[in-house]
Amino acid sequence: MTLHLHDFDGEYSLTFDAGGLAADAAIAATGHEPNGYFWEGLVRFAWPDLAERLDFDSEAGMFCAVGVLSDLTRLKTAVESVISNPEEVRDIIARAGTSGFDFDD
Repeated sequence: MTLHLHDFDGEYSLTFDAGGLAADAAIAATGHEPNGYFWEGLVRFAWPDLAERLDFDSEAGMFCAVGVLSDLTRLKTAVESVISNPEEVRDIIARAGTSGFDFDD
């Protein structure tokens, strides 16, 4: 699973393909769909200060965040730490559920 930072003439994005990830089974077990929209919701919940500075263009099969390089670099590090860790993803989902957060996946 690879997260990609893209530079399109000074406009930056962070993308990764949804599906086939180590955390997918844990996500599905909680009743969520492990798609790009889910991951967008996870970012909005887990890192709200960072998410508010980003624009999102996720799709079912892909997560996409657009913003300044420094924010996307921070996001890449944060997401890499949880994307292959089903236990961490379950913990974030549980905290989101307790707070009433809607993943909109």
